[in-house]
Amino acid sequence: MRFLKKIEDKIKRLAELEAALQDPKVAQDPARLKDLGKEFRDLERVAAAYKDYLKIEEGIEGAQKILAEKEAGAEWAAMANEELQRLESRKKDAVRHLEGLVAAEDPMLSKNVILEIRAGTGGLEAGLFAADLFRMYSRFAAASSFKVEILSSSPNEAGGFKEIIASIAGSGAYGRFKYESGTHRVQRVPATEAQGRIHTSAVTVAVLPEAGEVDIEVKPEELRIDTFCSSGPGGQSVNTTYSAIRITHLPTGLIVTCQDEKSQMKNKQKALKVLRSRLLERKMREEEEKRAKQRKEQVGTGDRSEKIRTYNFPDHRVTDHRIGLTVHNLQAVLEGELDAFVDALYEEELAKS
Repeated sequence: MRFLKKIEDKIKRLAELEAALQDPKVAQDPARLKDLGKEFRDLERVAAAYKDYLKIEEGIEGAQKILAEKEAGAEWAAMANEELQRLESRKKDAVRHLEGLVAAEDPMLSKNVILEIRAGTGGLEAGLFAADLFRMYSRFAAASSFKVEILSSSPNEAGGFKEIIASIAGSGAYGRFKYESGTHRVQRVPATEAQGRIHTSAVTVAVLPEAGEVDIEVKPEELRIDTFCSSGPGGQSVNTTYSAIRITHLPTGLIVTCQDEKSQMKNKQKALKVLRSRLLERKMREEEEKRAKQRKEQVGTGDRSEKIRTYNFPDHRVTDHRIGLTVHNLQAVLEGELDAFVDALYEEELAKS
């Protein structure tokens, strides 16, 4: 994995720091000694995690050698195979830990996520695929021990979603989900298609880092808050109480609506959470454009207009167009197995950084 090159560079830096801390001149400079000492302690954690990773790799190599030996008996082979599976699982955890240590350099990557999924071209079929993507992301989040909470949803008559907005909470959530922003295209025969023709539909996904009050200040005088009756499923309170909330951010014109909760206060809190996150993403995008106007090819820009991935049902194929990666396990991907794409995109980004 190419991202390990960055870890190896940190190990080299650790050796340089160790030598510097033994320099008498550094000892006579308290401020510099403090800064170098902190960096040294941070890199020590990276070195320890990398050492564990290398031990796991060594164990995997040993198990694979046993399995490759023709003279190995069935009992030895079974034990080696069991050990290999255990080590492969540990390797995934070790890689995630190393990624987390690298991500710690960018506090944004450790934030929670606001996930927005909207049906695009394709009518009801696009709405059904929006529901499929939400299920896929929910399973991917669960596998990473993240918590998913629906903030707002607009179902369609076919059982899909016109729009669904959710929060995904957990350390490093944004770092794992940020590559999913963009247009996702599906090619399949819709359930409503009588003649068996393949249709192409599209769904847009936006992944925003969840913003707290510290990240984005929203002044009360900048908001127009309207209340109205909820619509859709919800029991007796629907169309009888003014619990639904619409917040308009006057300086930018951004509008957020939330009606899923029966409590007006809870809907307001959720709407403000989404609004702050959209404002933070807007700020990040503006800063990114200032820094790199010509960097359109950069992986993970979050450009929602580009088609980033195609899910082809007839061929059981999923293709990520940004890195040219194709896998032929469509059903597994829809069950939340996105690691192959996330890891490849992460490595590509590191290679370009």
